[in-house]
Amino acid sequence: MIVFINDRPIRLVGPKAAAQLTNPALANHPEFIDYDQIVDARLEVLKPDALHGHLLIINATPATVNKLLTLLQKADAGKLLSITLGCLNKDDCEEAIKKPFKIIKAAGGVVFKGDKMLLMFRRGVWDLPKGKLDNGESSRQGAAREVQEETGVQVYVSERICTTWHTYTLNGNRILKRTKWYKMAVVNDSRMAPQTEEDIEKLAWFDRRETKLALTNSFSSIRYVFDQLDL
Repeated sequence: MIVFINDRPIRLVGPKAAAQLTNPALANHPEFIDYDQIVDARLEVLKPDALHGHLLIINATPATVNKLLTLLQKADAGKLLSITLGCLNKDDCEEAIKKPFKIIKAAGGVVFKGDKMLLMFRRGVWDLPKGKLDNGESSRQGAAREVQEETGVQVYVSERICTTWHTYTLNGNRILKRTKWYKMAVVNDSRMAPQTEEDIEKLAWFDRRETKLALTNSFSSIRYVFDQLDL
């Protein structure tokens, strides 16, 4: 599970995966992270000065998660890049990270037209079409509906790309949005137009290189979806 809190990725892994993260033999692996700090939750208290660079917390428990969420609310985390939680029990830690939030289920998609992808510019950043599911609606149905409402493009929904979780505050409530992302193909884009009621200013078809450049002005969770694509 990966959760984006204040646009910072927090990845939760089980004890076996956590052991691999500190294995020196894997230092040359392409996905190896050179952590700036490693905290053992059994031996030391998590403090605000640990929130910088890439942080690994091993032997994490639900109590560790609660302490971390409190720190992220109160401490200056401007220099924090990512957190990996090596959990003694991954399921328990996942429940702890969800508990303080109201969970909203959503779905969205990466729409392809040949080798180009559809992005939309909203509230000063590039984004992907997505939105909250209606009652009784499946993720696939909701993803296709949201794409059509926000962009005017009719799509065919194919395989799922990934699931993201990200937090925000709405009317004083702490929200954790779960979004299932799907790969999609254009069926009809003759009525393509931005949904201005949702503050969407413009739509654009970008190739892979253009998309990667555009997403430098986006959210970490959206860049994560792009990175999960098998291109």
